[in-house]
Amino acid sequence: MPPPPPLLLLAALVAAAARPGCEFGGSLAGECHRPPAADSATCVDLQLRTCGDAAYNHTTFPTPLQHWSREAVEASSEYILLSVLHQLLEGQCNPDLRLLGCAVLAPRCEGGRVRRPCRHICEGLREACQPAFDAIDMAWPYFLDCHRYFKREDEGCYDPLEKLRGGLEADEALPSGLPPTFIRFSHHSYAQMARVLRRTAARCAHVARTYSIGRSFDGRDLLVIEFSSRPGQHELMEPEVKLIGNIHGNEVAGREMLIYLTQYLCSEYLLGNPRIQRLLNTTRIHLLPSMNPDGYEVAAAEGAGYNGWTSGRQNAQNLDLNRNFPDLTSEYYRLVGTRSARSDHIPIPEHYWWGKVAPETKAIMKWMQTIPFVLSASLHGGDLVVSYPFDFSKHPQEEKMFSPTPDEKMFKLLSRAYAEVHPMMMDRSENRCGGNFLKRGSIINGADWYSFTGGMSDFNYLHSNCFEITVELGCVKFPPEEALYTLWQHNKESLLNFVETVHRGIKGVVMDKYGKPVKNARILVKGIRHDITTAPDGDYWRLLPPGTHIVIAQAPGYARVIKKVIIPSRMKRAGRVDFILQPLRVGPKNFLPGLRRTGPHDSLGGASPLGEGTEANPDPLRARRQPSAGGSKPWWWSYFTSLSSHRPRWLLKY
Repeated sequence: MPPPPPLLLLAALVAAAARPGCEFGGSLAGECHRPPAADSATCVDLQLRTCGDAAYNHTTFPTPLQHWSREAVEASSEYILLSVLHQLLEGQCNPDLRLLGCAVLAPRCEGGRVRRPCRHICEGLREACQPAFDAIDMAWPYFLDCHRYFKREDEGCYDPLEKLRGGLEADEALPSGLPPTFIRFSHHSYAQMARVLRRTAARCAHVARTYSIGRSFDGRDLLVIEFSSRPGQHELMEPEVKLIGNIHGNEVAGREMLIYLTQYLCSEYLLGNPRIQRLLNTTRIHLLPSMNPDGYEVAAAEGAGYNGWTSGRQNAQNLDLNRNFPDLTSEYYRLVGTRSARSDHIPIPEHYWWGKVAPETKAIMKWMQTIPFVLSASLHGGDLVVSYPFDFSKHPQEEKMFSPTPDEKMFKLLSRAYAEVHPMMMDRSENRCGGNFLKRGSIINGADWYSFTGGMSDFNYLHSNCFEITVELGCVKFPPEEALYTLWQHNKESLLNFVETVHRGIKGVVMDKYGKPVKNARILVKGIRHDITTAPDGDYWRLLPPGTHIVIAQAPGYARVIKKVIIPSRMKRAGRVDFILQPLRVGPKNFLPGLRRTGPHDSLGGASPLGEGTEANPDPLRARRQPSAGGSKPWWWSYFTSLSSHRPRWLLKY
């Protein structure tokens, strides 16, 4: 059973269940039945700490819930619930739900009148956040009834989340006389970064769009910009690439490089650069400049040149995001010794969800299940080298030990694609930054450098089809602004060259004899014990080094198909190798072994990559906090009943 939320907070919630000035009716929800306050009101200062970051400064009493004073609000179970929601829901929908609840508990007051929050904001948030409540078997709070306490836009409502998004939509004018292709080589705050991404997507709307993969712990959007000939759509046999920066908040060079790259790709595409046009027309590229925007704020407060080695490294929960992913590498080392066991697409163990999982980490994992990524890089700072999996030593007690994956040759090729066109990584001076990696060609196996567990690169390789490398961009984690242009010049060609390597190897479609795509079919390469699986449309991409390979396609209920593939050393475009699978004429007992997995279900939601017959849970919380069988109360209810006779039954779904 998972550890409960802090006992004192729950105790306060229980003690406040019988709130002053409210008499429950006979409904199961237990809501107050007094009429809401009139729109005419006396405005007073908003002094509620939990609502201190609301988009307004004045409220009024009584509230729509008939609280007649600030003390009554603070003593209410509704208010205490808002203060613990981020822990109950483990960071999901935070702080959106809290601000939405504050709009009801502390209504906005302007000019002697109450302004109601917008109904469509409530409805959108309920649709997005209902699964999080379902996962802990808790009812949607009655005071967030979208029809009772909220108004339509034509009735003069306001957006209670406006401050959360404040200023991000506004344009930032460029200095006069500068062309739209101008790139400002400076550090970007969160708002500035968001403006640049959205402005760039608007300028290149036919090949770009922005979207959010989730929120940080402090509620900042994890904003991605995508470049593709058809933004928002996966195209058949078009490979997907992601580049991620700022996983450690104080390592900011990668964040800026990706911001500059977005502007460069857009401008060069519009200018007719044939290389960039070909790249964007044949590749779907996703750039996440900042995976840790909360940590960045801590680092940026100290400023470039003054930032400590670790200040802002972690997220707002004090978690190192590159140590927060499931440790699948240990499981791999256990499985690899068993001849018949598969050591790829390893499921997330259920016990992983019992610990602290950052919302940023969950967002990346859900993102990976949504999009069939082929290639990835995470950009860091602190040294000058490219490292590749495994990052965790095959003998855990060894801090430095060469620990290769089955795709060691391909990972070396990917790493060299970045390092060998980087002028400083190829600098022969041992006195330069990263000079100790000179004899290795500025690339290294991660565990041979230093071993750690819970890394994002190992997780990518062992849980999905995606190959990820780690790029250390320089020895200064937070470089001064005057160094940023030079950094861009050093890394621009490396970034482009690396993305282009996604077209190495083979690609194709797996279908049955009627031309129907076969999803989750396995693509095996003889001699490389790491299979990849087909996407829902039946297409696949298999990164492979030059040479002769025996490639096998197989799926449950079909006969395997074997092909010999020769990849020339100078071939830079993936060769197409399609497979047509014939159905077996035997019963299910004769299906090929190893195609169905046993073990924990996939806990992140969406289609399972582990083969047909696996039913995924809709949310990671559900894997931890399933309701008890037989209609008994949810896991958290015993704390309420043991601490007080006053029970907020409106929290129960039944």
